[in-house]
Amino acid sequence: MSFTNPALLLVAVLLCLACSFLLRWVQGRKSAQTLAYTNLAFLDAAVAAPVWPGRVLVGALLLSVALLGSALAGPHLTARVPAKDGSVVLCIDTSGSMTSQDVAPTRAEAAKAAARTFISELPAGTKVGVVTFSTAAQLIQPLTPDHQAALDALARIPEPNGATAIGDALALAAQQLPNTGHRAVVLVTDGVNNNGVDPLEVAKFLATKHVPVYTIGIGTNDSGQLIPGTNEAATIDEDALRALADAGGGAYVKAADAQQLKSALAQLGRTTILEKKKIDAAMPFAFAGGLLLIITLFGGMAMGRIP
Repeated sequence: MSFTNPALLLVAVLLCLACSFLLRWVQGRKSAQTLAYTNLAFLDAAVAAPVWPGRVLVGALLLSVALLGSALAGPHLTARVPAKDGSVVLCIDTSGSMTSQDVAPTRAEAAKAAARTFISELPAGTKVGVVTFSTAAQLIQPLTPDHQAALDALARIPEPNGATAIGDALALAAQQLPNTGHRAVVLVTDGVNNNGVDPLEVAKFLATKHVPVYTIGIGTNDSGQLIPGTNEAATIDEDALRALADAGGGAYVKAADAQQLKSALAQLGRTTILEKKKIDAAMPFAFAGGLLLIITLFGGMAMGRIP
């Protein structure tokens, strides 16, 4: 939290001190009057009365004054909100290894379903593009703010087949992104790169352009399953994906089943394109302080604590 006029915070402190002094003075006068005019039986009852209601009222009153005084200082809260100039490219692996069934029903089908969730969770106005890759990379949806168009484009994702050219996919994604604004690349793959340019070099290039790369590793290493049509084990290269995320300033998440993949992409859809923004909190502070003051005064009158 920051303040436009932090010096005015002193006003809030002085107001709280003044109120505290005034309350003590009023209570002192009431106590003196009670001792002067009441009988001992009444005094015993008064002493035995609970003191917590009065303390609660005093605390609430001081808090309301502090909130009202702080509002004068122009408080600002820093929050992460969706960027208005956000652009993100989703890269989906369609290589032969994505036919593996260690993630039901297959890695490819789970990735496609999770991609729908990712696009649906993106903030309105965020531009999204879709790239698929196997032996080569293919753009199936240029950047668009029309999320329904992006969802429709998922139907054009080709069937899994061929090698895995992660670097080519990242390079194609980089070509789609604007030169400025909040940008990101989200990569969904098993991480076993075996074709095209070096993905780590492309991730480092994206980092120089302030474009983070978020990697989602789909699959397992201990399922004992083979890639359909081959004698190769269905595995995932987590080290490679973690290195890509580190180089590109993003993060790596492993998804060993369809639900984990969906959850991970849903979270990225909500948080990938965010920016820090200062929010003026003076009005909420003033409203909260005024409301609490009214409640305190009415509560005090109802309990007979305020004449």
